[in-house]
Amino acid sequence: MKKLSIALLPGDGIGMEVVPAARKVLEKSGAAAGVHLSFEQFDWGSDHYFRMGQMMPVDALERLRAHDSILLGAVGHPDIPDHITLNGMLLPIRRGFDLYVNERPAYLYAGVESPLRGYEPGAIDMVVVRENTEGEYTNVGGFVYHHLPEEVAIQTSVFTRHGCERIIRYAFDLARRRNQKRKVASITKSNAQGYGMVLWDRIFREVSAEYPDIETESLLVDAAAMNFVRRPASFDVVVASNLFGDILSDLSAIVTGSIGLAPSANLDPRRNAPSLFEPVHGSAPDIAGKGVSNPLATILAAAMMMDHLGEPEMSASIEGAVRAVLADGKVLTADLGGRSTTADVTAAVLAHLA
Repeated sequence: MKKLSIALLPGDGIGMEVVPAARKVLEKSGAAAGVHLSFEQFDWGSDHYFRMGQMMPVDALERLRAHDSILLGAVGHPDIPDHITLNGMLLPIRRGFDLYVNERPAYLYAGVESPLRGYEPGAIDMVVVRENTEGEYTNVGGFVYHHLPEEVAIQTSVFTRHGCERIIRYAFDLARRRNQKRKVASITKSNAQGYGMVLWDRIFREVSAEYPDIETESLLVDAAAMNFVRRPASFDVVVASNLFGDILSDLSAIVTGSIGLAPSANLDPRRNAPSLFEPVHGSAPDIAGKGVSNPLATILAAAMMMDHLGEPEMSASIEGAVRAVLADGKVLTADLGGRSTTADVTAAVLAHLA
């Protein structure tokens, strides 16, 4: 029997609800597939910060490295500034393990209504590939005259040839593997950002020359936002910098029905470190503790995790169960127009796994 070790980081808010739901699904799917999954939960996050003054302990990466993969719920608390929670937990994991690919699929499932008119199930099927370790989120800069009337804040973006080339190349390889529209759209703003984005554009052209079978387009980020609404069905793989990919992937989630259905993978394609899988939706403190959060994004993230770990049948069975629940339309949370609880939806997915 194959054995896999999964680190669980429920984190904050509804992460404490959706990660246990995904664990139940993984356990049942693993039992059916003959895969033994062991779990170790780490109670790091905002509560840990209130106790210890830090989001996670100093040896966190060493402890996580002992596992095959990581499933994270959410990071964020209304009483802690977001830059502290994010830079105290999620970003150090991404950078420390060099998880330079953030892959966020967006698919319009049967039974889910897009806010855009006229789109049938499957018509919108894209993946936003976001550079995950540099760009606008490098957090290089500082304050001058801090908290004084003359205060100045300097925020520097960092774009390297190495970082741009490897994420762009991953996007082209993904377009080949998906074998859908075989198209890659690059997101830029080189008309206003004359250094980092100009480098990005130049590397995109260089890499695209090695993939003559893949159609390409380059869009300014404002035009891309417009076209995600105007013609979302035209996109296949979208590659973007850290900031642009972050924003556009939320938009792609909404045009396919709900951010509660949006999973993501933080990947090291070389597999030198455990990759991290998470929902896109965040900690949602307004509904935390009420038992009404949508667990499907986290369950779909778990499906992505199993595919990455070499268990495509488990991945397909989990996603198939989610598809069945959505198509049935009887057990849905409020974000999808229903009244069901987190437990109701989890039970429905488990029933379809059977």
